[in-house]
Amino acid sequence: MLGCWPMVGSHWFVEVTDTKEVLMSTQKTLVLRDGVKVPAIGLGTWQSEPGEVYDAVRLALQAGYRHLDCAATYGNEAEVGRAIEDGINAGEITRDELWVTSKLRNDSHRPEHVQPALQQSLADLRLEYLDLYLIHWPIAFRHGVSFPESGDEFLTLDEVPLEATWEAMQQLKEQGLTRQIGVSNMGPRRISALAESGETPMVNQVECHPHLQQRELLKFCDEQGIAVTAYSPLGSPGRQHRKVDEPPLLEHRVIRNIADELGATPAQVLIAWAVARNTAVIPKSVTPRYIEENFAAQKFELEDDQMEAIAEMDKGYRYLDGEFFARGDSPYVASEIWM
Repeated sequence: MLGCWPMVGSHWFVEVTDTKEVLMSTQKTLVLRDGVKVPAIGLGTWQSEPGEVYDAVRLALQAGYRHLDCAATYGNEAEVGRAIEDGINAGEITRDELWVTSKLRNDSHRPEHVQPALQQSLADLRLEYLDLYLIHWPIAFRHGVSFPESGDEFLTLDEVPLEATWEAMQQLKEQGLTRQIGVSNMGPRRISALAESGETPMVNQVECHPHLQQRELLKFCDEQGIAVTAYSPLGSPGRQHRKVDEPPLLEHRVIRNIADELGATPAQVLIAWAVARNTAVIPKSVTPRYIEENFAAQKFELEDDQMEAIAEMDKGYRYLDGEFFARGDSPYVASEIWM
C-alpha cells in the first residue's frame, strides 16, 4: 500500500492498494516552459540489443512507462517502433499518452540531411510525429559515415555550423514532424549561440548523476527555461569499454546506506534523486525486474539530509568522457564538447 506523495507537476494522489495502477495513472511529470508535461521517468534504449529491446519496451509500457528515449544511432529504432505499434494495437496505450524522443545522427548535420534523418526515424518508429527531436552531439560526420575511422571522415563545426543545423531543426517543428526540439551534450556557450540564432532549445539531455551533478549547467538551463534530461543516471554499468578506475555509483556507500534507510534499491535512490532535482531521467534496462523497479522509484522521496549526503559525492566525473570522438587525427577535443 502506498501513501500520498507530491508530483513534480503539482499533482497528488490518495492512498490505494494497486501499486502499478497508481504509478501508471499519476506518475511524476516535468513541465516544459510552454506548459507541456513530460513523464519524469523514461526508458532509455541505448545499448539495448535487437532481440531484447522489443520485449523491454513492451514490458515497460505495460508497467506504466509513457516516456521512451530513442536515437537513430542506437540501431534499434525499428524494433522499438514495432513494440510501440503492438502496444497500441493491443489497447495497452494510445499514441497521445506517449512521449517519444529521438535524436539526429552525427552524419546528418547538414541542413539538407536533417529532415530525411527525422523521417527515417519516424518510419522506423512507426510514428507520424515525435514529441522531441534532439541534436545528439555537437559533433559532425560526413554523410553516410557511421563512425569515423580517420580525421577526414569528420566535418568540423566551421564546415557545418550548429546554427545551420538548428535552423533546419526548427523547420521540422514548424512542419509538425516533431512537437519539441532540443539538444544533447551541450553547455551554455553552444546553447546560447543557438538561442541567439533562433528558438531556445526546449530540452538539453546530458550525462547527470551524483558523480557529475552539473549544478552550473542546471542553473543555466533553469534560467533559460530549458528542461534537463539526465542520461546514464546509474553510471551506465552495462556499457562496453568501461574504464578500470571508474568510481562506483550503484555500489557507493552513501547510495547503499540511503537505499537501506528507504527500503529501496540503489538504482531507485539514484532515480529518485534525479527526479527530486526536477530533471527527467532515462535509466536503461532490458531486465524485467529492473524495468519495473526503476519505474517504481517515483514512490520514494529523499529527505534533506539524504540529498545533502549525495551532494557531497560530486566529482565532476564523466563515465562518457567523449574521448571516442577525439582519437587520432580527429578535429575534435573531448574537453571542448560540452562548452
